[in-house]
Amino acid sequence: MSAPATQAGPRGGPQRVLVALGGNAMTGADGRATEADQIAALTEAARHIATLVAAGVEVAIAHGNGPQVGNLLVKNELSAAVVPPVPLDWCVAQTQATIGFVLVNALEHQFAARGIARRAVPLVTRTLVDEDDVAFHDPVKPVGRYVDALEAVRFTALGQQWRDFGAKGWRRVVASPSPQQILDADVARTLVRAGVVVICAGGGGIPVVRDPDGALRGIEAVVDKDLAAGLLAEELDCDTLVIATDVSHAVLGHGTGSAADIGEIDPDTLAGHHAAGEFGAGSMAPKVAAAQRFAAKPGRTSIITSLEFLAAAVTDPRGEIATVVRHRSAIPPHH
Repeated sequence: MSAPATQAGPRGGPQRVLVALGGNAMTGADGRATEADQIAALTEAARHIATLVAAGVEVAIAHGNGPQVGNLLVKNELSAAVVPPVPLDWCVAQTQATIGFVLVNALEHQFAARGIARRAVPLVTRTLVDEDDVAFHDPVKPVGRYVDALEAVRFTALGQQWRDFGAKGWRRVVASPSPQQILDADVARTLVRAGVVVICAGGGGIPVVRDPDGALRGIEAVVDKDLAAGLLAEELDCDTLVIATDVSHAVLGHGTGSAADIGEIDPDTLAGHHAAGEFGAGSMAPKVAAAQRFAAKPGRTSIITSLEFLAAAVTDPRGEIATVVRHRSAIPPHH
């Protein structure tokens, strides 16, 4: 097996990229989350990531876990009379391990098939949040399944918070605090520098708070995976953040007759569109926020695109195949 040729980055060494996989990379086309669906979807994601690794790029991977955590919460509800339910932070930890296991198997199979001398490893990752974050006073992040009003009342009596989503029913809502620090980023950075493809900060990372005595404690919350990925990319000293989703571009005027893909754009202009409410709060908005924040520092590039264009968008960033966010001075005049 041979080491891949090196794709140079702005830092002078190999280009270092954080790939953030969206939920569509973990389930079937219609959102199914059976074992077979998840393995097939992650195998496809691994194929595209292996192409990137073959280009000589240093890669770390973050991922979502919404469907998987949702399944665990349903199991909690159905088995509560038999076994104690596990808290939400434990659910995040379990899904990090499961998704990491499947993705490592798929990646290393791709590496072996291509003769690439690389290893991959999943890293159970904690994300520090502030217990005084306003998100804990106004939970808005929906998790789990929809239920009717009677079930929602029963779960509310257990201390959970539920919200009426109209015709779809009621759904549990939890806090989604801002990530303050990816606590295991130093370990991930050491592994990436050694040429290991690291899978980390799954589901935004396991949310933890620090008690007055310095001890860390898990807390029931969900950290936004895109914001956590952007922070992780900074802490890993990445050149590029790629947010892989089910569309190739962020869009202005989504759902209107004048909808237009965003090609190359600078962070300030993108932030203006975000502030104007151009992006869906639960879907594209956090991706745009993460992309804008990461690319605000000159020399960094953020990319929003589909898995199909992942490798091409990293090795040759162009607005035709992705939304490419970078400093105004780095955007060619014709854009």
